[in-house]
Amino acid sequence: MSRVGDLSKAKRFYAELMATASRSDDPRLRQAFETVPREAFVPPGPWKIMVDHYYVETPDPDPIYLYQNALVALDSAKGINNGEPYLHAAWMGAVAPQPGELICHIGAGTGYYTAILSLLVQPDGRVIAFEIEKELARQAKRNLAPYKNASVTAGDATKLPLPASDLIYVNAGVTCPPLSWLHALRLDGRLIFPWRPSEAIGLTMLIRRFSNGYSARPLMPSWFIPCIGASSMRDCSKVPDRREAHIVASIWPRTEREPDETAVAIYRDLWFSSATLSG
Repeated sequence: MSRVGDLSKAKRFYAELMATASRSDDPRLRQAFETVPREAFVPPGPWKIMVDHYYVETPDPDPIYLYQNALVALDSAKGINNGEPYLHAAWMGAVAPQPGELICHIGAGTGYYTAILSLLVQPDGRVIAFEIEKELARQAKRNLAPYKNASVTAGDATKLPLPASDLIYVNAGVTCPPLSWLHALRLDGRLIFPWRPSEAIGLTMLIRRFSNGYSARPLMPSWFIPCIGASSMRDCSKVPDRREAHIVASIWPRTEREPDETAVAIYRDLWFSSATLSG
C-alpha cells in the first residue's frame, strides 16, 4: 500500500490536474477533487483500468493508481466505469455548481462524482442522485453516507419526477432529453448531458433555461453507455450530421414551437435549432 505521504502528494497533483482541466479558477473544485477519496467509490483493488477499450489490471491494490485520468471498472461485464476525471472536471467547470444549489445527478454509478458535486454546493445545497442499476444504487447509498447533503434514488430518472433543479447532471448517453428534465430546470438552471443523436456522434450538450426559452451549446466530445429511457431513435424524424450537431444553439419543446428551417434534429417532443434565442 502507498505511504501516506506519497498518496497525499498524488492526490494533490491529481487535484491540480483536475483544476486545470476544468478551466475554472474556483478553488473549491481543486479542493473537492483532492478531498473525496476515489478508492472509496470503486470495488476493492486490484482495479481494472481501461486503455483504448481494453482493461489493464493494476499490479496491486495501492490506491495511488486511481489518481490519474483513467476509467476504472465498476462492472466490467456491463462496461460500466467510474468516469473519466478530466471530462467531469471540464463539465463541472462549465456548469459551475454554486453553494445552495440543488443538483440532480442522473446515472450516478457508485457516487464518486455525486460526492464531489455535494461538496461544491455546500453549505445548504443538495444533490439527489439517480441510479437505475440496483446494485450500483445500493453501493452509492453506502458510499455517500458521510455526505449528508447527498441522497440516492434507485430508479429510472426518465420516468420519475425530478424536483425543481439548478443543475441536472447526466452521465448516460441521451438521444433526446425528456421534457420532464427541461421543465424541472429553474430559471438560469443548467442541464448537461452526453448527446448521442447517432451512433457516430457523441457530444456534450449544455442547456440553460431563460425566460424566453432554452439555449444550447455543444462542448467537448463525450461517450457514455446509453441512458435507458432516453436513447431510442424511434421518435426521431431528423438526424443531424456532424456539422449540424456542432451548430445547435437552442432547444424547443414542440408544445411551445414547431420545427422550422433552423431545425437540425427533430424528435416527438423536442427539436434542436441552429438559431440563438432572441431578446
